[in-house]
Amino acid sequence: MADATLYVAIVSLLFVIILHSFLRRKPKNLPPGPPSLPVIGHLHLLKFPLHRTLYNLSNGYGPIMSLRFGVRRVMVVSSLPLAEECFTKNDVVLANRPRLFIAKHLAYNYSTLIALPYGAEWRNIRRIATIEVLSTHRLNILSRIRRDEAERLMLRLARNGFGDFHRVELKTLFTELTFNVIMRMISGKRYYGEGVSVDEAEAREFREIIKQIVANGGTSYGSDFLPILNWIDHKGFKKMIAELGKRANAFIQGLVDEHKRRKGDPEFADSMISHLLHLQESQPENYPDLMIKALVIVMLVAGTDTSSLTLEWAMANLLNNPDKLEKAQAEIDSVVGHDRQMEESDVSKLSYLQCIIFETLRLSTTVPLLLPHESSADCTLGDYLVPRGTIVLVNAWAIHRDPELWEDPRTFKPERFEGGNGEKHQKLVLPFGLGRRACPGAPLAQRVMGLTLGLLLQCFDWKRVSEGEIDMTEGKGVTMPKVVPLELMCKVRPPMEKLVPKD
Repeated sequence: MADATLYVAIVSLLFVIILHSFLRRKPKNLPPGPPSLPVIGHLHLLKFPLHRTLYNLSNGYGPIMSLRFGVRRVMVVSSLPLAEECFTKNDVVLANRPRLFIAKHLAYNYSTLIALPYGAEWRNIRRIATIEVLSTHRLNILSRIRRDEAERLMLRLARNGFGDFHRVELKTLFTELTFNVIMRMISGKRYYGEGVSVDEAEAREFREIIKQIVANGGTSYGSDFLPILNWIDHKGFKKMIAELGKRANAFIQGLVDEHKRRKGDPEFADSMISHLLHLQESQPENYPDLMIKALVIVMLVAGTDTSSLTLEWAMANLLNNPDKLEKAQAEIDSVVGHDRQMEESDVSKLSYLQCIIFETLRLSTTVPLLLPHESSADCTLGDYLVPRGTIVLVNAWAIHRDPELWEDPRTFKPERFEGGNGEKHQKLVLPFGLGRRACPGAPLAQRVMGLTLGLLLQCFDWKRVSEGEIDMTEGKGVTMPKVVPLELMCKVRPPMEKLVPKD
């Protein structure tokens, strides 16, 4: 036993020495970065929220910074000119994604629009997502779903809210709204709140799967950066993720199979799954079940949490700046009036409402570090070398607070997007990424956020629960939640009482 222990110790020591020697052989002309430790590199420096840690480091080492996360070389970009260089000059070279453990099990073995390597297969699924799922035509067809879910939210908020303020917790309501919108668009079914259109067992199973995906979908496992940890399953994490992937696949396959069985059912007539299955009949090679399931999981992961969090941050910012809230209500009253509730088509006429959304995306960036890219060949950024296989992170949160781009960058000021410079400033906001791998779901997110926020302001008066300002502390994760879920006091605005139905 003693000999075996000694043998393991010697082998481990040799591994560490060899790995350390390998890591010390740095290519020339890399960006600056802090001193690293053997084997783990800079992993010991990473603290949450990660975007703030990287922002603080970049203040000392510059707008492009070189780090080591174990065996993986990472470069962090924190300036707009360098970010634009990433996705113009180097757009194709940086069009890949790093292969991470989570994506193997929750992204169909790297087969989704987010995780696929750049190439013909990715271009095909991107085309399908853009034309067949998220085009203006398809979004218009499904506008009734977004309208219905927004009206259901208004009805829930109006309970006990005629004449007197009552307390509401908005985080849960926004989460349920966005998941119901996406799932009704995908499958024709509601899974949250009142009026659930499936049996309780199916709804419970879906909600549990989504809860686990949201909790774990943005995490990394140690073996992504330290391969030796592949031999370890800390607290059963690897097993749990593998089982979660199987559960999610079984559930989504069940939706696809149900749509096949109930072909022509009016309940599913306009759903994304029905539309893609119809195309599958004539083009089976372009629309296999796997591709449909991969689009479903991407829509659920990318199209829900980000929109609900943006709505929560927008309301928090407005309640900490009540003059901005009153200005938005005055604009809606002037443009829409009190004789009808606003429609999705009204959003384009409500310039200040759009300014509020842009300012929220800037100041409270819900994906503060854009999804990671990986270089498929050596390239240059600025004056520095980016070797092949480097993970490139763009700190959008840092760019959105750059004092060289923004006057008074830490202040919530929607007015910065008004007037002649407004369109110019809009182009400086990067919540949906840049280049060929930018999020194709931006138009859907903007419709959901514009209609929902507009109705909240048109139909209700709002105030804080207490005299103090709302806690704006940021949580951890790929997305940026509020640590303290948003609770507010609301009541139906007197001019709108005749239009907001009572329960």
